[in-house]
Amino acid sequence: MNTTITSGTLTAAISLAPVPPQLFDEAYEATTQPCPWPKAYGGDLVAQAATAVMRSVGTDRRLHSMHSYFLRPAQIGATVRYEVERLRDGRGYSTRQVRAFQDGKAIYAGLASFHTGEPGGSYLSTAPLNIPAPETLPSSAEVLRHAEPGTAAAGTMTDAAKAYWSGGRSFDLRHVPGPVYLSVDGAVTGHQAVWIKPFDPLRDVPGLTSDDRDRAALAYVCDYTILEPVLRVLGLPWARPGLVTASLDHAMWFHRTGPVDGWLLYLQEAVAIEHGRGLGAGRFFTRDGVHLATVVQEGLIRAASPS
Repeated sequence: MNTTITSGTLTAAISLAPVPPQLFDEAYEATTQPCPWPKAYGGDLVAQAATAVMRSVGTDRRLHSMHSYFLRPAQIGATVRYEVERLRDGRGYSTRQVRAFQDGKAIYAGLASFHTGEPGGSYLSTAPLNIPAPETLPSSAEVLRHAEPGTAAAGTMTDAAKAYWSGGRSFDLRHVPGPVYLSVDGAVTGHQAVWIKPFDPLRDVPGLTSDDRDRAALAYVCDYTILEPVLRVLGLPWARPGLVTASLDHAMWFHRTGPVDGWLLYLQEAVAIEHGRGLGAGRFFTRDGVHLATVVQEGLIRAASPS
């Protein structure tokens, strides 16, 4: 397990370097972060793309929606180039296209919209009141430290994977009704909640305001668990032998600005499962009930029959 656990993985992921553009109006390079499986974490790409487009607009407008397609797997620890096209800058709205390339091949495409904000009505969806407090729940590190090896259907997890799930993701994650690491802990249902908090205060990131950094943090962390309700309802833990998952497309709406250094409640549900694809939806709330963002993602779910 990590001896020093920080939010440094996130900071490294969204620290982009400007480079001369080749296709569009501006370009940046970033590095995908280490993880214990064959392809890079999808949240790297979403957060890095969000950072690139946020750096392309003025400080008078904020990212309010982003739509992403994952075209090819990204290599771990490799350089990704993000090319940003300024499609429109209006009085109140701006639109950006962003494409990511690795080794000359397109691996990601996205569209993002920005708004200056204006007076209007307000509505807050509400979070359930019966969710256990995060302090009463075990962390991922505590769950995996005491976990027994899984069944033949569930499989086992390598030490590298346990270390990553425990402390390598920059965030403390605590599940309700329970995690789906080695087995489906808790009810086999299409709903779950995850309490999320950075291991330590988020660092400043060059080229981003604190509000934009917080949006990038939400874009980064949302992908870790958004497909877990789909796995839960199918009875599939992450360690199931032969399980293959991949993000296909992703949409995110940022409703309000709010601090993300404290505990956030991430409510999630499985919306649909068919043809080897699962659709998950989630909402981020501050601990005092402010709805910050909404996420919808479709992913490939491919599971071999247990031996």
